[in-house]
Amino acid sequence: MTQPTPIRRALAAALAAAEHGWHVFPLRPDTKRPALHSEQACPTTGACAGGHRKPEERATTDPDRIRAAWSTGAFNIGLATGPSGLVVIDLDTAKAKDPEGTPDGVTSLQALCERAGQPGPTTYRTRTASGGHHLYFTAPTGSQLRNTAGKLGTHIDTRAHGGYVLAAGSTLPNGTYEVTDPTDPAPLPEWLHTLLTPRQPPRVLMAAPSPSRASQYASAALRAETAAVAGAGEGVRNWTLVRAARALGRFIPSGDLARDVVEQALNEAGMRAGLREYECRAAITSALNWSIAHNPTRRTA
Repeated sequence: MTQPTPIRRALAAALAAAEHGWHVFPLRPDTKRPALHSEQACPTTGACAGGHRKPEERATTDPDRIRAAWSTGAFNIGLATGPSGLVVIDLDTAKAKDPEGTPDGVTSLQALCERAGQPGPTTYRTRTASGGHHLYFTAPTGSQLRNTAGKLGTHIDTRAHGGYVLAAGSTLPNGTYEVTDPTDPAPLPEWLHTLLTPRQPPRVLMAAPSPSRASQYASAALRAETAAVAGAGEGVRNWTLVRAARALGRFIPSGDLARDVVEQALNEAGMRAGLREYECRAAITSALNWSIAHNPTRRTA
């Protein structure tokens, strides 16, 4: 019996995802990078006639469009979580550079469930190329959850509005994404929804004056820089993130901003722009270290 070609296998996987109602778009073969044109190379015609449309906006469930997109190559399958009405919890494996005893994502989720007194979730699940797991949940109605990195625990990321995951059938040099539990996606448990919902600071704290003009300026800079990163388009996202980290790093030696606050804000902004968590982490660490080294601690009178 003739075996299906790589292109046919990729097309079948993309169509299978679309049958679930999940919006897909092509990724470059054996990578996680979109195969669609970047903002800088946008022809401003066709789907982008009204302005550049990001991969999430161009993702589709239309079988004809999917067949056309996958007719020229064995593209990986990007699954846009927001338009698909999904929240995907990414349980990553521990890394070689992690300190000894660092838990992987599965262990972290188990500990989180135990602390919350909740059972481990049963839902649609895939095994990633690296040996991690993706747990698919349907998003709460009207929810606008965003991507997170480490918010639920060590080596636990989430993808929702503004994010995407590799669907089953996608292949990387170190393996293939495979379905390990074909159960229909369960609704996102309320307790997890609560944990993932951004907390709004009390109005009294928002209105409270900062202790100094310097910290007022620093807080304003933090808001402006994170907004710039979150709104950065494809092709300039990494550059914008590095520039923002260098600009904000100078407030750390003076004590006007805490490093962990800057790191978390920039990381979340970078992921909202579509960068992967590991890309954000590396860029932010390097840029902050550079900025701190070039901005000595402010002297007090």
